[in-house]
Amino acid sequence: MNLFTVFDPCTGLFSLNWLSSLVFFFFFPFSYWFLGGSLTLLLSRLLLFFFVEISMLTKYLNTILFFLGLFIYVLLINMVGLIPYVFTSSSHLVFSLCMSFPLWVCMMFFGWFMNLNSMFIHLVPLGTPYVLMSFMVLIETVSNLIRPFSLAVRLSANMIAGHLLMSLLGGSSGFLTLIFFFVYVSIFLFELAVSFIQSYVFMTLSVLYSSEV
Repeated sequence: MNLFTVFDPCTGLFSLNWLSSLVFFFFFPFSYWFLGGSLTLLLSRLLLFFFVEISMLTKYLNTILFFLGLFIYVLLINMVGLIPYVFTSSSHLVFSLCMSFPLWVCMMFFGWFMNLNSMFIHLVPLGTPYVLMSFMVLIETVSNLIRPFSLAVRLSANMIAGHLLMSLLGGSSGFLTLIFFFVYVSIFLFELAVSFIQSYVFMTLSVLYSSEV
């Protein structure tokens, strides 16, 4: 047993830890509700803001709706993972890679088969000296290849860091528990902000990558 066993998704023969990844399907569409509450209004305004922002990078409505759904899905998983005794799927590299890698592969197939000239143009940034062009092609190729891994590691590392710190503080007992209580509450609020920020970063980087193909 060590500190990192709390992030192990396999805790038994019939482990239900990965069920937190399906939390998105338990939220009914807004049409099922007679009146929308303040949470519904806040979410609607938030999605409208992101809709306008993504529209600046892509003109396809289906693409915009896909990335908005991706943002909500990652945000719900991050926030549900803050509930005690609920496994955070986004803190596991397998889960984040299963989102970023297929997305990157689809972009690459679409880019190289449909927009071949545009993909070659992105390999050499504008204004690059002729002497450095071959070197820049190598750098841009490596940068393009590591994009799915950087997306996955960024999400998992940021989510696991706060959970690890809360696990350390939660292991204290006695008078230390009272001292760390206010610190724990502050870290919990900070983790709420991190959950939102990481969802936004994951969506924004995915949109930026898709705008290059």
